[in-house]
Amino acid sequence: MLAGTQVLPGERKIIDVPLPNLSSQAHMNMRVHVLHGKKPGPVLFVSAAIHGDELNGIEIIRSVLAKHLVSTVKGTLIAVPVVNGYGLIQRSRYLPDRRDLNRSFPGNDRGSLAARLARLFMDEIVSVSTHGIDLHTGSGHRTNLTQIRADLDDRETEQLAKVFGAPVILNSTLRDGSLRHSASELGVKTLLYEAGEAMRYNDIAIRAGVMGIFNVMRELKMLPPKAKNKNTHTSNPFVARSSRWIRAPESGMYRSTVKLGAQVERGDVVGHITEACDGERHEIRSGNTGVIIGRLELPMVHEGDAILHLARFKGDVGDIANHVESFQQDYSDEERELVKP
Repeated sequence: MLAGTQVLPGERKIIDVPLPNLSSQAHMNMRVHVLHGKKPGPVLFVSAAIHGDELNGIEIIRSVLAKHLVSTVKGTLIAVPVVNGYGLIQRSRYLPDRRDLNRSFPGNDRGSLAARLARLFMDEIVSVSTHGIDLHTGSGHRTNLTQIRADLDDRETEQLAKVFGAPVILNSTLRDGSLRHSASELGVKTLLYEAGEAMRYNDIAIRAGVMGIFNVMRELKMLPPKAKNKNTHTSNPFVARSSRWIRAPESGMYRSTVKLGAQVERGDVVGHITEACDGERHEIRSGNTGVIIGRLELPMVHEGDAILHLARFKGDVGDIANHVESFQQDYSDEERELVKP
């Protein structure tokens, strides 16, 4: 039962969950796709656009739902392409009240608009689920390398993170107010997928996200196993236990000299800041060894702005740059059939 609508085994329904109206009194709904398999199994929710300017996840969910493969699901798939419709309309990360929905969970049905939407999502979606995948992109003109963020201290969550197939897994603590934190308190194992940039489609991120969702569903026995000779990306992901941002040492015009996925050593030059008026250029050096998993794309920076996100690994990270390049190549061919219909 979801929003008062029953979905019987073997049924597939689209349910419009009512939301508070816009100020113009236009009606708002949160559209939810429910695929209830004929056989019992886990209940997996997949959500996108919790931040209204993050578009990759919308296309990932559309692509997943378009595959004939999902008609064979065991258990239940609950897909929510747009959680924050208010932000999507305004091309904004936030809700009209300027609150971040992913800092408003578990919510309150008598609180702010963000709190009410968070509470509704928890009650209608998360509370009936056993597992979840929350789809995101970089924010604030930043691009993220394809990655999974998860609580690796939980063995089941760690295994799901590994089978998803992203080149990098970041051990990420549960942040108060986030969907992942509130879901975990209900025992719902949840992955956070990060890839690409806000307000932009990224084809590699989309294809990898589609395949990752199917990989997780197979691990949960919601889908039949995949033939070995059809495996797209077989390398084990690199697991980072910590990360930190490299920040602009001064204000000016910023240019990066490293790509996403690049391995850098402590002291390496990773970019330059040029003074806009007199043209004097200053080097930016990495304070740690690691791999670039996030990069600012906007040239204009102020002192202290986060410009490069560096994942740090214990021991020798080996050929992670080649690993990331191989991953990118696997998903760069537009004609590649990730899942046959």
